[in-house]
Amino acid sequence: MTQFLFFSGKGGVGKTSMACTTGVYNADKGLKTLIVTTDPAANLSDVFEQEIGHKITKINNIENLYAMEIDPDEATNEYKENLLAPMREIFDEEMIKIADEQLSGPCTEEMASFDKFIEFMELDDYDVIIFDTAPTGHTIRLLELPIDWSKHIEESAEGTGQTCMGPVSMIQDSKDKFDRAIEKLRDTSQTDFIFVMQPEQTSLDETLRASKELKELGISTTKIIVNGFIPKEEAIIPFFKSRYDMQQGYLSKAKETFNGLSIDTMELFDSELKGVDKFRISAGILFENKKVEKITNVEYKNIDEIKIEKNEKVKPLILPKENSIRNVFFSGKGGVGKTVMACITAVKSANEGYKTLLLTTDPAAHIGKVLDKPIGDSPGPIEGCKNLYAAKIDPKVAFEEYKDMVLKDAKDKFSEATIATMEEELNSPCTEEMASFQKFISYASKEEYDVIVFDTAPTGHTLRLLELPMDWSKQIQMKAGVNSEISEEDKLQKEKFDKVIATMKDKNKTTFSFVMYPEKTPIIEAYRASEELKTVGIETGMVVANLIIPEEQAITPFFRNRRNMQEKYLREINGDFKNSELVIVPMYDKEIRGIDMLSKIGNSIF
Repeated sequence: MTQFLFFSGKGGVGKTSMACTTGVYNADKGLKTLIVTTDPAANLSDVFEQEIGHKITKINNIENLYAMEIDPDEATNEYKENLLAPMREIFDEEMIKIADEQLSGPCTEEMASFDKFIEFMELDDYDVIIFDTAPTGHTIRLLELPIDWSKHIEESAEGTGQTCMGPVSMIQDSKDKFDRAIEKLRDTSQTDFIFVMQPEQTSLDETLRASKELKELGISTTKIIVNGFIPKEEAIIPFFKSRYDMQQGYLSKAKETFNGLSIDTMELFDSELKGVDKFRISAGILFENKKVEKITNVEYKNIDEIKIEKNEKVKPLILPKENSIRNVFFSGKGGVGKTVMACITAVKSANEGYKTLLLTTDPAAHIGKVLDKPIGDSPGPIEGCKNLYAAKIDPKVAFEEYKDMVLKDAKDKFSEATIATMEEELNSPCTEEMASFQKFISYASKEEYDVIVFDTAPTGHTLRLLELPMDWSKQIQMKAGVNSEISEEDKLQKEKFDKVIATMKDKNKTTFSFVMYPEKTPIIEAYRASEELKTVGIETGMVVANLIIPEEQAITPFFRNRRNMQEKYLREINGDFKNSELVIVPMYDKEIRGIDMLSKIGNSIF
């Protein structure tokens, strides 16, 4: 019986490294092993140092190991085209354009990738199949919709016959295949769900949230890997000893939180995890408790070239021009330091005398922890920092309000089955983002603040949806297979959206920034997202490279090597984001917390 291993976790926590480590370990045990990734920043080719791509490829210098990078764009386009083809004969171009954008969301991409996964879950040619990037609870929920499909098809035939995943008739054919896959996902004798996280608060919150969501669907998390520890023998300088102690504190927290689950730990290497030999070393640590031999050679270029200095051109990007406003959006994967950066920026602009609102849609509302102050659901002044106000937009609350509004409107018009489809349609990450963004728009359109700092920016997909010539709630109905007129209220809402989006495209009023570590995956992901924003006319104004090892602390060969590696990636960031200003934020020996510390850092980096 094939064993399936799913690796889950946010971008940049080390999922791919852990998936490859596990793959090499199994292959060396004589098990025929396949690693499949659907990560858009797919770097299997990069870490195995050979061409892989959209086909099963044997890995060099090792027996029994194969890999494939599912191209998410290719998979999504095939999937979309299958869904759009039957519609082209029935609808005009505007409707097709809307349907096309509807199907350009993260949900469709994940569905398309999972559709490909399922093909592998039906294979018997391998002993172990490792999936780097697991489907979310949302995707799995969609796959097991308890709707009577045939009844729904009849109703939809009167409308458009659409669901989030496309024409229901097409899904009907896949239903049996989906059911078999879900059965395997729930069977712990066949499937392991493994979360990779970093020893820090945001990562812990994210992992807990995702594993709970899977549990509700009958899928058990079988193992947690906490990755990125400073090796004990390297924690000799007070600076790194302080970080080491902080990480150990989070390991204890993780053990408490995931009581009863197997928790493995993985230490940092002094260089990148690349190549079969390195993965054998990491497999020895992960599976056999071996210690790494101390490395004394310095691999990368010398480190004297990067200086952590103020970038004078950045300050105008976070403060308003005369008689104007400034919106600052921070984007980036979970755990790269977006929230901390948003707090530093908001405290800086408040200290400069501007009335500043700090908003977050992070479900873990991490800004309260960083400011070390309580944060409410509506804007309130932050004690100890004049001019600073903050609020958390609870995405669940915003989402429920929004969902109720759309469903209430639909209740009198449609049957229960259609309402059920609409409801599941609304339960998507896209809707949550839309609902939160609508809340942001209600603050932004009032113009009572000089500066609004937003922790977590809307994606290009959300912005494109808002620009479509039809209100979002009507798009939902269209996807659920229902035709409906646009009301006056919708038109007013649309005007408000259009005005705010025009402000967001105005570089004099809005700055979009990406936060990343100087490492391969976070850079690729940020670059891809910034290219997607360009499709809606938004340029990235600022990039933040976070956690740079201070030069004066990089005195052992281990940390000197890691800092040199960071320098290599800083050059890559400069090359990828030529038209953006770069802000370098050093690593600190403790967690960034409290107004005083935030003020000091703001003064040193801006």
